[in-house]
Amino acid sequence: MNRFKTVLLAALLALAPFTGAAGKPVPVGDFFKDPEFTSVSLSPTGQYITVSVPQGDRTVLAAFEVDGMKLVGKWDFGAKKHIERVSWVNDRRFLMYVSEKLGRFDFRVGTPDVYASDVDGKNRADMPNLGTYQIVDKTWDDPRTILVQRSVDSAYLFRYDVYDGRVVTVATAPIRFGSFLLDHEGKVRYAVGQQEDLKSVTLRREGERWVTIHSADMGGAVRTPLSFDGENKRVFFEVSDEGEPARVVLVDPESREETPVAGNPNVDPAAYLFSSDERELLAVAHLDGIPGYTFVNKTHPESLTYAGLINAFPRHVVGFGGISRDGRYILFRSYSDVDPGAYYLFDRKTGQAKFLLATMDWIKPEQMAEMIPVSFPARDGTKLHGYLTLPAKGSGPAPLVLNPHGGPHGPRDRWGFNPEVQFLASRGYAVLQVNFRGSGGYGTAFERKGYRNWGTTMIDDMTDAVDWAIRQGHADKDRICTYGASYGGYAALQTVVREPEKYKCTIGYVGVYSLPLMFKDGDIPQSESGRNYLARVLPESLAEQQKQSPAENVDRIRIPVMLVHGAKDERVPMSQYRLLKKSLTDAGRPPEVDIVEDKEGHGFYDFDNQVDLYTAMEKFLDKHIGEGAKPASAN
Repeated sequence: MNRFKTVLLAALLALAPFTGAAGKPVPVGDFFKDPEFTSVSLSPTGQYITVSVPQGDRTVLAAFEVDGMKLVGKWDFGAKKHIERVSWVNDRRFLMYVSEKLGRFDFRVGTPDVYASDVDGKNRADMPNLGTYQIVDKTWDDPRTILVQRSVDSAYLFRYDVYDGRVVTVATAPIRFGSFLLDHEGKVRYAVGQQEDLKSVTLRREGERWVTIHSADMGGAVRTPLSFDGENKRVFFEVSDEGEPARVVLVDPESREETPVAGNPNVDPAAYLFSSDERELLAVAHLDGIPGYTFVNKTHPESLTYAGLINAFPRHVVGFGGISRDGRYILFRSYSDVDPGAYYLFDRKTGQAKFLLATMDWIKPEQMAEMIPVSFPARDGTKLHGYLTLPAKGSGPAPLVLNPHGGPHGPRDRWGFNPEVQFLASRGYAVLQVNFRGSGGYGTAFERKGYRNWGTTMIDDMTDAVDWAIRQGHADKDRICTYGASYGGYAALQTVVREPEKYKCTIGYVGVYSLPLMFKDGDIPQSESGRNYLARVLPESLAEQQKQSPAENVDRIRIPVMLVHGAKDERVPMSQYRLLKKSLTDAGRPPEVDIVEDKEGHGFYDFDNQVDLYTAMEKFLDKHIGEGAKPASAN
């Protein structure tokens, strides 16, 4: 109880500002401490909020009454258990989705059971296997049940009792991994999903049968129904004909007439804002450089409120986390590249925004570095986008760290506060992040360009980004290193294989180093869909897989290497690390820095381990591209 009160007071009272000596860098640990709060949810009435609070090896949950911020309940499911998010199913009851995550870069692994509770902690119940379902509709007129979907050989829609866990089948659809779209009257109208071969399918319900209206291979065209319009007649679809960034159109199912609604030439839609009654699409979010919204219903009263809140926070992005069912209260978060963010509750009746809590209030924006959206052409003319963060100190070209993201397909770099990037910038390094082909969010055609090219054209995009930064005068060509985690760790080593003279050092963190090993070890090849994924995105022949594997090409790695791995990594097992280390050692160039933590997984969780890691990384970079490493090249 006292812990939550202390945390809450710290956020509300905005503790005294950072008091470190002027000119000294922000301590390493300040970047990697857990945020005070993660996810926040608003009850349907706007009376309560829940707050997820990281505490060492777990994430616990607290519920507060907004008026007075009185603590009314708390939940803790033990070590390695994280209350990932909350979903309200009636005015006082919510579901808690509990996950396990052994490593920092792991996907959260949901537990089969979901836990239900009233907001005051009463009527707690284990909802057996609800973690294997997805919520389709909250059915607000029936506070006891919700509609959920699950795929078991084909897609099923069920009515689920949130008090005793009883399940009743409502509908089925002939899709292996599927979801359903209901109209505003609760009728099942569409099903969307994926077959075992990764082919995507969209079905429309006509009477008692399903009719296929769209089918495409992974990385192909898109035609996905989103919601019905306010009149319950036409349907909003995400549409991409040839893999270009998807646009939103309004379709008449009978005449098939399409009306353009919203689109962006560079990126897919990222999120949607709906009215409090869930009938009207108000706005579409895009992550093109700095995230923003395109309002499609500009006259709706709630749209005017949302737009006003966005305008009230200059140089910030406003993310909306919920609206009460009567439309009065709006939960939102304001954040930026230099500000981890804070949560507010806006009362549309009074016109006032109430500060609730900050995530990392020890971070001072004035001590952080600006993240600049950039774009440039690759060598073949493909337009690339990314972000450049420049250190505050010094002038002229800076030492540069190329920092490729993980994934690689689906994830992308985005604008916002990034602890790793800010840490490196605080130590005097420019940081370059590029959404190379294969990254998500730029249309399926752009993602498809990366298939089978993990170690070739995807890597060339990173090289082209570095060359652009050099030409623009941002980067010192004689002081460049690469660093990444997971696929980014692979890319950090493969860029050196591809360009052995360009970089001064490289850091691989929980990285893949042998593509053939991916078919044998780790959790991906354990499922048929995982094996199909690898067969779709990796090179087809063994010879080409080896050609694109750093562990098979260590003769081209002639610079200092730092390797970091967790002994319990299931996504990228130790066999990847061992093979590269052995190959480097056999070639007479063992890793200069070698860090393995026995109790860590796919990325380090323990705070002390993180501090040790980034302290070692800082020392490694300083030695090879820091101020004392070598005089900067002439302007």
